Amino acid sequence: MATAPATDVKGQDAYTAAQAQQDAAAHHATRSFKIWRGEAGKGEFVEYKQDVVEGMVVLDAVHEIQATQANDLAVRWNCKAGKCGSCSAEINGMPKLMCMTRLSDLDASKPVTIEPMRAFPHVRDLVTDVSWNFRVKKQIKQFKPRKPDFPDGTWKMDQVDVDRVQEFRKCIECFLCQDVCHVLRDHQKHEEFIGPRFLVYAAALEMHPLDTEDRVPELRQAHGIGYCNITKCCTKVCPEHITITDNAIIPLKERVVDEFFDPLGKLVKIFSRRKRD
Repeated sequence: MATAPATDVKGQDAYTAAQAQQDAAAHHATRSFKIWRGEAGKGEFVEYKQDVVEGMVVLDAVHEIQATQANDLAVRWNCKAGKCGSCSAEINGMPKLMCMTRLSDLDASKPVTIEPMRAFPHVRDLVTDVSWNFRVKKQIKQFKPRKPDFPDGTWKMDQVDVDRVQEFRKCIECFLCQDVCHVLRDHQKHEEFIGPRFLVYAAALEMHPLDTEDRVPELRQAHGIGYCNITKCCTKVCPEHITITDNAIIPLKERVVDEFFDPLGKLVKIFSRRKRD
């Protein structure tokens, strides 16, 4: 009969003592936080004083405030590792992930302001309704591969073409690029413009070496690529460092110009598609 392994009490005690020593040695400070509280767009900043320690990120502080001072504070988060995109917010007026923003990088002489993203409908406190993004994604034509190159159903691709689209696959859909985009944030053109996140998604499909679908007419009309004036603010806030403007949006704009405003470019595209098909 199998027996359960003995508990290493000494090991646990040593770990607890080491952790306590580390906590005691950490630099403690009291920071001021102004967090947006309210529902459905109505509310105000509420200031909290919170004891913080060296190494904490903004999400750590929000959790401490939630646990000790504001049990009803609504905040969305999941992985706390910068990979799920759930804890997007505006920190000191800039769209950021709370779990990837260290308090040590923020001016300690001023309160840390934390508010929900402004480009989407406000639900409660730091939570917004981002479901519009998922509806937009469904509007983009899906991947349509060309016929296989070989009888066994496989294709031949150049590595350089594969590498080109790999960058776009890093997106964690935090929607910070959508939030910072002035077309959505300031002008509320949600019905006319899909935003940088989905221009990246469209680019990943359009530039895929196997894809044969044509999304250029939709990019010009239904998806509103003309609204983007390439300020590169979306690239600046991307936590995955995707070169959104230069590598995705500008090449898509060039395809629109080639098809609709350059007769020679349109002919080249037609013949290249026929050759590929």
